[in-house]
Amino acid sequence: MSAKSAEGPARVTVVLVKGGRTKISYPAELLGDDGTRVSVRAPWAGDGVRDFGFVRFEPGDVFTEHYWRDRWYSVKQVRAADGTVKGWYCDVTRPAVLSGTELVVEDLDLDLWRSADGRDVRRLDEDEFAGSGLAERDPRAASAALAALAELETLARGGGFGTLTA
Repeated sequence: MSAKSAEGPARVTVVLVKGGRTKISYPAELLGDDGTRVSVRAPWAGDGVRDFGFVRFEPGDVFTEHYWRDRWYSVKQVRAADGTVKGWYCDVTRPAVLSGTELVVEDLDLDLWRSADGRDVRRLDEDEFAGSGLAERDPRAASAALAALAELETLARGGGFGTLTA
């Protein structure tokens, strides 16, 4: 599928679902879809500034996001308004589903951050994941989520991270 047309870039709506409810949805420019990976670009969709202590997401930031139909995560490159790469925020999710112009992704509460220089790699929200009850409700999904987080961390620490977004 081509991401561009004579009318301009194709658009999709990214829908992030958590606990069966839409957590956030936002418009994005479709950069590409090779049948396995869907890539989009969107401005920071949050309200105002979100300061995690190790990174701030703020108006003007641009996210280039990669979603897979066969992997249990998404990888989002975060750039400041001036184009400087801040790092990569990774969500552990069920495989993405593109239906028409909606890209639906179910968040499984585990995240990983990798700074632009690669020195700061950290797991996030493990307490939320433990408290979600997923391991009891859907042990197969919980196992896949933990394996996805381990894979992301290995790639982030071992130098193979760039292959995810190339």
